Amino acid sequence: MISVIVPVMNEEGNIAPLINEIALAATTSPITEIIYIDDGSTDNTYAVLTQLTTQFPMLRVLQHDRRSGQSTALLTGIRAATNEVIATLDGDGQNDPADIPALYDLYKTETISGAKVMITGRRTKRQDNFGRRFASRFANRLRAYLLKDSTPDTGCSLKMFTRTDYLELPFFNHMHRFLPALMIRNGVRLAHVGVSHRPRTTGTSKYTNFNRAIVGIADLMGVMWLQRRASLLPITSEYKKER
Repeated sequence: MISVIVPVMNEEGNIAPLINEIALAATTSPITEIIYIDDGSTDNTYAVLTQLTTQFPMLRVLQHDRRSGQSTALLTGIRAATNEVIATLDGDGQNDPADIPALYDLYKTETISGAKVMITGRRTKRQDNFGRRFASRFANRLRAYLLKDSTPDTGCSLKMFTRTDYLELPFFNHMHRFLPALMIRNGVRLAHVGVSHRPRTTGTSKYTNFNRAIVGIADLMGVMWLQRRASLLPITSEYKKER
């Protein structure tokens, strides 16, 4: 079973259309839970969400009393999830929930052997302006070169992994931008799948190229430090004398 985790902040116009699309994706994949985390919105996001719980029984709504950031909102939602398989996507409508079944099909294939795997979406046709596409391309190449995470599009929020694997990661603000590298550090293998990307139709982005760059430099150095000090835990077995 899959829990879909969606962090939002001031996205009242995108709530109902996206939940409808997630519910539609649930008809072709085992989605049984949708968890929205309202990260201190100042518009009608929370009111819209709570009203929709009567229409969508699988919808759960969590609320932060103040803005805490996307990574914290994801952690809140994943901790609250009741399913082991987690799918994440942005709440701005640019990720298409119709791609979730494709991620799940690949996830099932990659985990047949029992391997720990994260499926990462790769946006095939970015629907952002030139400045954002250029900044993202540069950041992805720099990050891939320094972190060796073999991920062409770490900024795509459409990902699938296990709740257990996520909760074993070291937590810090903005960690969601480095999930592939952090998962690899913990022995999780990555698999990539092409997904669609749509233009934002309502609301405004909460990030700019400048603020991403400023915090990204410090975060990148921190993740490199974590990688250098990584030590995978051994698999422990216990001998029990036969009676």
